[in-house]
Amino acid sequence: MYTQFFHLREMPFAITPDPAYLYMSPRHQEALGHLLYGTGQHGGFVQLTGEVGTGKTTIVRTLLDQRLADVDVAMVHNPRQSEMEFVQSICDELHVGYQAPVTLKTLVDALNSHLLKSHAEGRRTVLIIDEAQNLRPEVLEQVRLLTNLETTKDKLLRIMLIGQPELSELLARPDLRQLAQRITARFHLTPLSAAETTEYIQHRLRVAGAETEIFTPAACQQVHRYARGIPRLINIVCDRALLGAYSQGQRRITPEMIRHAAREAIGELPTTFDPGAPRRWASIETLSAVALAVCTLAFLYTFVIAPRLQAEAPAAAAPAPAVAPAGAPPAAPGAASPAAPPALPASQMEQLLRMPQPLPDLMGQLVRLWGAQLRLPRGGNPCEALSRDRLECYRSNGSWSDLGQINRPAILVLKLPQGEQHVLLRELTTTHAGFDTPFGVVRVALSELDTLWSGDFLLLWRRDTAEAPLRPGDRSPAVPLVWERLAELDGIAIPPEVNTYFGRKLEDALRQFQHQRGLPVDGVLNTRTLIALGDGQPSTPTLLGNPR
Repeated sequence: MYTQFFHLREMPFAITPDPAYLYMSPRHQEALGHLLYGTGQHGGFVQLTGEVGTGKTTIVRTLLDQRLADVDVAMVHNPRQSEMEFVQSICDELHVGYQAPVTLKTLVDALNSHLLKSHAEGRRTVLIIDEAQNLRPEVLEQVRLLTNLETTKDKLLRIMLIGQPELSELLARPDLRQLAQRITARFHLTPLSAAETTEYIQHRLRVAGAETEIFTPAACQQVHRYARGIPRLINIVCDRALLGAYSQGQRRITPEMIRHAAREAIGELPTTFDPGAPRRWASIETLSAVALAVCTLAFLYTFVIAPRLQAEAPAAAAPAPAVAPAGAPPAAPGAASPAAPPALPASQMEQLLRMPQPLPDLMGQLVRLWGAQLRLPRGGNPCEALSRDRLECYRSNGSWSDLGQINRPAILVLKLPQGEQHVLLRELTTTHAGFDTPFGVVRVALSELDTLWSGDFLLLWRRDTAEAPLRPGDRSPAVPLVWERLAELDGIAIPPEVNTYFGRKLEDALRQFQHQRGLPVDGVLNTRTLIALGDGQPSTPTLLGNPR
């Protein structure tokens, strides 16, 4: 392989966690500190979240490598279990014996006896639940009940929930508020910055034995762009780039090699369409005032100054009319003189692309369509801020048909030779799309846009039916609300025995609703179905001209 070619002892970017290659950014160190706090004498209930591949498992492994004194650890890797299986897994991890017949009560009693004995011996017990976003609500309720195991002074079981950002959404459900209120420390692990990505790459190369610079600084920046600072993706792209350079006989990795490797390793290159990215958001925010000033000057000159100058031009300055040659026919009465060149570009597409609007401005316009009183805060992640007003961002990649089906204003990403441009879709017909611009709505043929639109879009939806996706078997106070919306939208009869249980009848009703709306039919209350349930609400903006 390429290790000998680059004079490396081993492959530096293997995706399996290896303590020898551990790179702890300041955020990783802070996350580890939260977990260490959770194992302490007064530790309680800790939550650690992060996107896939950001290093959560690595941090947990680092914690376990600390060889903490007087600490027993139970690790649950598979959270998709029933309550009894879940408690049984904890008992097995801690080597707690239990008698047949096995019931939930006998398991909890045996666990409680073990924890009391360990506490009396001066030992602390820690439960770590990985992939906790997959826990069923009834299992999360059992987790809450386990926190009740305590003495008069101390908790007998310290609990750590490790999961993806969906875990936070799950714990925000009203029926889980008692559990959420018991969490004493929360930390969200964010991706690496551009500088940290470069340090991460160089660190792993040094550990593998590299003595010369293999990745140029520009190549490291490209890695950050395509991997978005996520360590797992960084490893995948860098490993593929080293293999590609080896096959070409090149000993230095260039940005072009990274682009080629990223396309092969992670498929379609990620768009920069991320209104929550702090660095991008801050840089655009800085330029917003300049862009607004340019747009204002262009508007004033085109529609105010130029016409006034033409009207005030002295008549003497007008050129003398040309004398028609003998025999020429007289001009027809009312015939217009040749028209002056138009102030705006003739092409609707040119009008759309002539004045690009910064992404924060477009986000602000999109938000105000949902309520004139709504405003975006300066800085930070706008989607997180909107969530407090029950507005959620929905990012996806689709077609004009998908946008017509969802029927909400959206920000699209157009890919131009000079880079990406964001536009606000306000109208949609079978042949044209209308976009909000500083000069009004500009309508462009879909056939012209097909070569520029990547399919990436972002739209907003209001979380007014359910706090989170629901599946058959779940219990939630949102179930009656879902039945009400189905009755209002499609006239589906509400069964007389409706309660908080997501049963077979609701699953069948959702399947019928999804089929009628052209949605994937799975009987699950997922995001697309929740968006569709918001149709017809007075405060919900829709696409103008859409036949739906």
